[in-house]
Amino acid sequence: MSKISPQDARLTFRALEPVHGMIYFTPHGPEVYRELGITDPRMMYFASRSAAFGPVPAEVTIGAFFNFNPAAVRAVLPAAWEIAAPGDILRARLKAVDRSLRQAWGDDVVGAEVREAADLARRAAERACERLHGRPLFGAHAALPWPDEPHLVLWHAQSLLREFRGDGHVALLLTEGLSGIEALITHSATGEIAPEVLRMSRSWSEQEWAAGVQGLRERGWLTRDEIALSGHGAARRQAIENRTDDLAIYPYEAIGAAGCERLQSLAAPLAIRVIEGDLGFPPALSERYRKAIRAGAR
Repeated sequence: MSKISPQDARLTFRALEPVHGMIYFTPHGPEVYRELGITDPRMMYFASRSAAFGPVPAEVTIGAFFNFNPAAVRAVLPAAWEIAAPGDILRARLKAVDRSLRQAWGDDVVGAEVREAADLARRAAERACERLHGRPLFGAHAALPWPDEPHLVLWHAQSLLREFRGDGHVALLLTEGLSGIEALITHSATGEIAPEVLRMSRSWSEQEWAAGVQGLRERGWLTRDEIALSGHGAARRQAIENRTDDLAIYPYEAIGAAGCERLQSLAAPLAIRVIEGDLGFPPALSERYRKAIRAGAR
C-alpha cells in the first residue's frame, strides 16, 4: 500500500460522489418507497438513509445526521418503521439505484469500466471497514451485505466512503464547537452553496437561522455586516476541511496514488453520465459536481 496525499483522497471521492448522490434526487426513489407505503418525501430521506441502523428512535438519526432540525426527524421517525421494515426499505433503495444507473449508463452498466471502477472502489471501502470506531453512520452501512452486480458494488462502495468521510467531518465540526445549524451557516458563508438551499433542505426556520448567524458573529466566525466568513472563521473552516481530507486518506491507501488516479479517470465519464441522465439533480448541484470533476481532471 503506497502513501497518498489528502488531495488524492479528496479528488477521488469527489469524482465518484454523483454516483452515490443521485439516490437523493432520482425519481426512482419515490417510486420504490411508495410501493412500500411511504409517501412523505422527508420520511423517504430519513428512513432510507438511517435504515441501516435498524428501527431506531429519532434520536439516533438526529445524532448521526448532525445538521438537520431535530423536529423534522421526529416528524417521520420512528413512524416510518410502522409502515415498512428497515430491511424492506434498504432493498427498495438498492432497487432505485439499479434503475437509476441502468438509465444513466445503458448497456455500459455491465461494461469493463464499471467493473474496474467497482473493484478499485471496493478495495478502498473494505479497508475503511478496518476503522469503524467513532464512525456510527459508516459503521451501520459497513454491516450491510455487498451487492453482487458491479454497478451496485460501485454505488455501495462510494456510499461507504461517503459515510466514512462524513463521520470524520462531523467529529471535526464538533471539536470546533459548531452545532449542526452553525456548521451549515459556515458552509454557506464560504459561498459554495446558497444559504437558503441549506436552511430549507435541513428544515431550519428563518428565526433559527438568524439566531445561528448572530451566535457565530459574536464568536468571531462571521463578519458583522454580511453573512461571510471573517478571517478567523475562514481559517478555522479551512482547517476543518484540510483535516477532513487527512482523516479520509486511510481507505485510499489500499489502492495507492496510481489506483486513485485510475479510479478518477474511470469515474469522471461515469459521473457525468449520471449527472446528465435525467435523474433529478438540481442545476446548481450539477454544476458543483462538474466543477469538482474538472478539478480532478487537471
